[in-house]
Amino acid sequence: MERASRSLSKLGVKAMEIAGIRSYHLAPGAWVAAVGSRIAAKSRPAFLDGNKLVVEVVDAVWKAQLDSLSQSILERLDQVLGRGVIRSLEFRVAPPKRAPQRASAAVSVGRDEADGIEDPILRHLYQISRRRASA
Repeated sequence: MERASRSLSKLGVKAMEIAGIRSYHLAPGAWVAAVGSRIAAKSRPAFLDGNKLVVEVVDAVWKAQLDSLSQSILERLDQVLGRGVIRSLEFRVAPPKRAPQRASAAVSVGRDEADGIEDPILRHLYQISRRRASA
């Protein structure tokens, strides 16, 4: 079965633009198809500037490696997207974005942090020392 991007590339860039499909819509999927899942895990296409694909990588070592492979990556992108859609690559170091974090615990209003101290004597000493420190 033929990839959809390959079928679209046969239509040509002008026909895709008339249909409302821009090459920057296809670039993220084409990147994974061109470089494979291992490299795609350490890099991601950021944006398409004309015919130049700007790719973010996790560190300088990956940037250097991908710079040396840029010609073969361009050839693979030509196979996936069609000739001339992406003519150059630019690699930029951008650490991976952090995933959204869940709140660890809700802070209850009016609750004293000393309530977490089980021993009543230590809790009382903590409260007294806190009052003295704030005075």
